Amino acid sequence: MALRLGTREFAEREPVIMAIVNRTPDSFYDQGATFTDEPALERVAQAVEDGAAIIDIGGVKAGPGAEVSAQEEIRRTVDFVAEVRRRHPDVVISVDTWRHEVGEAVCEAGADLLNDAWGGVDPKLAEVAARYGAGLVCTHAGGAQPRTRPHRVGYDDVMADILDVTLALAERAVALGVRRDGVLIDPGHDFGKNTRHSLEATRRLPEMTATGWPVLVSLSNKDFVGESIDRPVKERLIGTLAATAVSAWLGAQVYRVHEVAETRQVLDMVAAIAGHRPPAVARRGLV
Repeated sequence: MALRLGTREFAEREPVIMAIVNRTPDSFYDQGATFTDEPALERVAQAVEDGAAIIDIGGVKAGPGAEVSAQEEIRRTVDFVAEVRRRHPDVVISVDTWRHEVGEAVCEAGADLLNDAWGGVDPKLAEVAARYGAGLVCTHAGGAQPRTRPHRVGYDDVMADILDVTLALAERAVALGVRRDGVLIDPGHDFGKNTRHSLEATRRLPEMTATGWPVLVSLSNKDFVGESIDRPVKERLIGTLAATAVSAWLGAQVYRVHEVAETRQVLDMVAAIAGHRPPAVARRGLV
């Protein structure tokens, strides 16, 4: 099944990069580097040039921190969405939110995709996606409340739980009127999970891709990467790219990332090894 978001259509095996643009002063990775408009717009332009097809705009950091009201989240995202839409008419605009009020406001401004990283905690968000013809990311968060960290969470079978939750969310979205070719499922690395859970979810990705739904993975510089190789946030790129390569080989399609150019090279290399794309050049042994 092809994936259709905004004006773009992506073939079944076509890897897609979703670039992260945080409209927050306290994001865990960039500490507010794109909180103001001009740096954020420069980030969007560079990401598009480097090969991102989707720009994922977030107005609230995922982890604990200062409270951000729905009104403040709207203030941080809506005008920015409209400006990105004006400057980049063909890019897919995603907004990372769990709130239906925010979803409605950003869809009015031109968003194509609602990235619900907290697993349907606000059931009205899917209704908004249906009403506006937007896509929806259905994520497993282990029942965690937004902006909380896991504590001694356990699963009898983490992938079974991931499948139960994400498939139920996906089918509910379609039943509400969200286009089937606009729905993605996400195992939710780190969300409601410890590092061992996230590692198991990664190696069992074929169980998700076998469902037929396109799979999105959000791996970039996360704690499961840092704990696996014992590196702080700013030293997790190599681990992230390794996890990206494995996920690509196992069939994930969309990659939510901070480093677009490096991810593009990894995905192109994996696709070349898998035989899904030819080498960019072919000179060796021919000249």
